[in-house]
Amino acid sequence: MSGTAELESLYSVMEETAGLLDITPSRDRVWPILDAYAPLIPQAVIAFRVATRDTGDLDCRFTAFPRGFDPYAHAVAHSLTEKTEHPVGSLLADLEERFPIPCHGADFGLVGGFKKTWTFFPVEDLQKLSDLAEVPSMPPSLGGNRDFYARYGLDDKISMVGIDYPSRTVNVYFLGAPAACREPETVRAMMRDIGLPEPSAAMLAHAAQAGGIYTTLSWDSPAIQRITFAALLPDVRELPERFDVDPRVAGFARNAPHTYGAVGKGLYNVASYAGGEYFKLQTYYQISEGSVEAKGLLGRT
Repeated sequence: MSGTAELESLYSVMEETAGLLDITPSRDRVWPILDAYAPLIPQAVIAFRVATRDTGDLDCRFTAFPRGFDPYAHAVAHSLTEKTEHPVGSLLADLEERFPIPCHGADFGLVGGFKKTWTFFPVEDLQKLSDLAEVPSMPPSLGGNRDFYARYGLDDKISMVGIDYPSRTVNVYFLGAPAACREPETVRAMMRDIGLPEPSAAMLAHAAQAGGIYTTLSWDSPAIQRITFAALLPDVRELPERFDVDPRVAGFARNAPHTYGAVGKGLYNVASYAGGEYFKLQTYYQISEGSVEAKGLLGRT
């Protein structure tokens, strides 16, 4: 998909998808990103994600970039984002040096431009929190909350790290959490331990179906900033029936395009932070067969 015609076709899909949410992409921001990553797009997993906390943008995610390819350094080299001396700018390279990493990914807003990178660990070789906490550029709050992660059986189940460059935060993802982590009393206890609001009935119902959990950390606070529960949607059109969602998001779920199979797949996430709760829907447009992501949550359908 390195040719102009193929990129134009993908951009048209982005316009169509964003239009389901009454969002108009910024071609000036999106086109340089497509051009920069063009050689890798044919083999990439491509997903779209909208959050009820900010429905003014639609994020696009490219994953399955090979080990050794640093999507942040690539973005800096192509002037998609500014280089920073903050530890957030070193973290991906530090992870690459120390861990078995089959692939990376990049995330950008169709309005806001380049935002994040994603670093995957092998599904069959989940990593330990104690090892990640030793990475020099990792937020100290990861190791500082070691007791929390150990208490709930998460400290040896790290599957992925997401790095948000504008907000200077890190998401640490866990797969295979103990079943108790999905029970209402445990979810309530987790919220109390972090100092987050009492979970709503909707969040408790969602957490009961979650396949993955992740937490958000920053360099500016010792506290865990956010906790999120992710549930697989084998048929994304089922979202409005399974969860009470905003009509625009429901319409997006029913009509999001995809290039594989009879039905589109997705993830529906509920997040809790100091300001309350919000939801995120991720739909998959293109799935790279055999990729880590396909073997992980998508493979468990």
